[in-house]
Amino acid sequence: MAKALIVYATRTGATEKIANLIAEGVRFSGHDADAVKVTSIKKAEDLAGYDAVVLGSPTYHGEMVQGMKTLLFMAEQVPLEGKVGGAFGAFGWSGEAPERIFDTMQNIYKMDMVKAPLLLKSADLGGGVTMAQDYGREIGKKLSG
Repeated sequence: MAKALIVYATRTGATEKIANLIAEGVRFSGHDADAVKVTSIKKAEDLAGYDAVVLGSPTYHGEMVQGMKTLLFMAEQVPLEGKVGGAFGAFGWSGEAPERIFDTMQNIYKMDMVKAPLLLKSADLGGGVTMAQDYGREIGKKLSG
């Protein structure tokens, strides 16, 4: 059984909810998943030992939050090439953070990314619950090969 790490930064709790739903979707696919807040990642090695890494941040003033920026620099020290990856985030008006995270994972870390980042409006997850679970299932499908 493969194992996925879903790391999220959050301001209002919406990105945390999305992370937990993605983890649920990964588990529905028969794999293990840990959803952890970005502040619990203290060193690069905390990202090692996982078959998939999924990173999420809300977009705030057109940017990802600082904790996720710091994590992205730290993650450069871990061999992530070829591992399954995904990016997600909540947003109010724009949605640049998940796209920037996705691009970094794909182009810098050379990860095996799902087709696109998951962007959900933070005001009301509504149908986003199913979308987030399906994103987790997509991660799980990649893990299954």
